[in-house]
Amino acid sequence: MSAAGRSGILLVDKPQGITSHDAVSRTRKRAGTRKVGHAGTLDPMATGLLVLGINSSTRLLTYLVGLDKEYFATIRLGAATSTDDAEGEVTATAPPGAVAAIDAAAIAAALEPLTGEISQVPSSVSAIKVDGKRAYTLARAGEAVELAARTVTVSALEVLDSRTAGDYLDVDVRVECSSGTYIRAIARDLGAALGVGGHLTALRRTRIGPFSVADAADLETMDVATALLGPADVASRLFDTYPLTESQAIDLGHGKRLVDDGWSGGAGPVAAIAPDGRLVGLIRFDGHTAKPLVNFPTDGVTA
Repeated sequence: MSAAGRSGILLVDKPQGITSHDAVSRTRKRAGTRKVGHAGTLDPMATGLLVLGINSSTRLLTYLVGLDKEYFATIRLGAATSTDDAEGEVTATAPPGAVAAIDAAAIAAALEPLTGEISQVPSSVSAIKVDGKRAYTLARAGEAVELAARTVTVSALEVLDSRTAGDYLDVDVRVECSSGTYIRAIARDLGAALGVGGHLTALRRTRIGPFSVADAADLETMDVATALLGPADVASRLFDTYPLTESQAIDLGHGKRLVDDGWSGGAGPVAAIAPDGRLVGLIRFDGHTAKPLVNFPTDGVTA
């Protein structure tokens, strides 16, 4: 079967300088289908892992969006920008000598309050909607954008290296965080805490949940049929699995509930796998009764 008739999850390494929508558009052409979605975008400046759903596996994306992530980033201390990254205009610079006075201990002390469960104000050029419009659309049109703080978790914020770059100090960091965390905001807040301003000059996403950029395909050269991860494989990495009998697979495909008095696993979601290895659906148990959350049609069948 050609890639156009198959469903699955595609790991793509997005290059710098294109939008995530551009990456989706190019994948549609390569996959031969319009039904391609993503589990979270990357800014044009950023590179790294995009997780895309093809055909009916777009239904899995809902369960991928909230996974934790890992990033490698470079924070430039000494200047703040309108976008909190290198694509914006410089809005403030550090006083003479202020950057040179920053040492490793000061950086570590300023990063500590940005680690753990924190209240973070997203960047004004984030994709968050304000009155039905994306914040970045309003901000780039010159409108003032004020976003409410939200609780996020930064489980790791590690300094890897630092070096002088003219009047600035570039700090390389590794970040592990919950979904919804803005690395640009970390750069902004670090610069503010040190009193010198800060913004991102580089960002690379290396992991989303159990999926690594090391396993991602190059956007320009990928063969979709080869790179596609089967929905059962992906679901099995994310959830407990439940082996169905042939009759159970038919019943679940028709939206019927399942009863298993011997089930001792968690409530779910649970990946329900047919005897032939196909992902029939995701189910949730209430006691020993399972109801379907979402079903997945056989490749080549639309539903």
